[in-house]
Parts: sequence; structure tokens; C-alpha cells
Amino acid sequence: MAMPLLNCDMGESFGNWPLGMDDDVMPYVDCANIACGFHASDPHVMRRTVALAARHDVRIGAHPAYPDLMGFGRRSLGCTPAEVEDLVLYQVGALAGICQAEGTIIQYVKPHGALYNDMARDPELLKGVMRAVRAYDAGLPLMVMATADPGPFRALAAEIGLPIWFETFADRAYDPQGQLVSRRLPNAVHHDEATIVAQAVTLARGEAVTASDGSALHLPCDTLCVHGDNPESVASVRAIREAFRSLESA
Repeated sequence: MAMPLLNCDMGESFGNWPLGMDDDVMPYVDCANIACGFHASDPHVMRRTVALAARHDVRIGAHPAYPDLMGFGRRSLGCTPAEVEDLVLYQVGALAGICQAEGTIIQYVKPHGALYNDMARDPELLKGVMRAVRAYDAGLPLMVMATADPGPFRALAAEIGLPIWFETFADRAYDPQGQLVSRRLPNAVHHDEATIVAQAVTLARGEAVTASDGSALHLPCDTLCVHGDNPESVASVRAIREAFRSLESA
């Protein structure tokens, strides 16, 4: 059984302010979503993270965002689709230059935070992001949020001419439409390791997860997002990797 790729947001430190446990989690993931300077990171952190990913043979993805360092890219900005297209292309280009210096390449793109959520709701913003990725490299997959109805995403990707990867989350609750439950609501984030691993395995098997209203929810799952913010989350990533290895050998 082919397992979904494990992806993790990385390179989000800035200057003297460290964030995340990149060195600890990198050996257990397949894909590193590396911040490109607009919501987090700086050129030194970007280069160090690219080198770390290359050392562990982990795929490097650009993690572009709205220009919002103070808000960590989690605040929506009133950008037009054309502006979104250009700011994504700018950030991909910055990371590509660092990758070239380290003898590696970008292999996919995953937008961050509010930009990621906004493009899932607004087809015109999604087109802007897709145009940016296609302009850089039409063969690069774009990560998009898996929902109960992936058809519109597939149709738009076919129209633009770009591959997409559907992303799911092991540690987040879903509503019946396949949208992530708002962090403002109770039980939106799973903290128990057993619950997180069980949801990861369920998604990897292509089985239905339980939505917030108790209904069965099927989601396409090309890649699974995990986190490395603290020792507990790193332990969960290790447990998911072990569970996937058991599934592959079964």
C-alpha cells in the first residue's frame, strides 16, 4: 500500500527567534514546506533549512504566504489575484535561488496560512496561485486542501494545466464538508498521540474519518500534514511514520 507523503512546515525561525524543532522532525518526513520570508524565516534560516532537507533526502517545497510577518501569515489581506500571482512567484523564486546554491531544487508548492485558506474559498485567488506555479514550472504540484468535494479543484487544475496534491491533517477536526474546524472552537485540534496516529492511518487507508457532527467523511489524501513545534508533536510524527511502515509491510 502506497502511503501519503508526510509534509511539515519548516524554516519558520527568524533571526534570533527560534521556532519549531526542524532538526528533530526532518528525519521522519518526506516533504519540508520551507517558509520564504513573507510570514516567517530569513535568508540564513532558509538556506540552513534547505541544506538540512537535502542532507536527509527530503523533498523541498516552497511555502509562500501573504506579506505578514507580524501576523505570521494568518491574517487575510485584500490582495487581487494578480498580486497573489506575483507574490507567490517572487517567493518561489527566492527559495529556488537558495536551492540552486545548495545543489537541489523545489519539488512542489504549498501556500501558507490565510493565503492557503483564502485560495480554497476563492477560485480566482486559486487561479492566481496556480498561474504563478505554472509560470515557474508547470510540472510542480500545488498542495490544496482536501474536501468532501474535490471535483472543482481537479477541474480548475486541469484548466490551468497544473498537477495538484490533496492535503489532509492528522491533528485537526473536520466539519461535514471537509473543511477544518476553526481553531476558535472546542476540540478543533487533536493533542492525544493515539488519536492523531489513528486519524493518520484512517486517512492513509482511504477510509472515512468522523466529522464534527458524527458523519462519515471521505477525503482524498496525497499528503498528510504533521507538525514539529514541540517534543509532543515530534513524538506523534515518529509514531505516524512507524504506523505507516507497518502498513507498507502488511
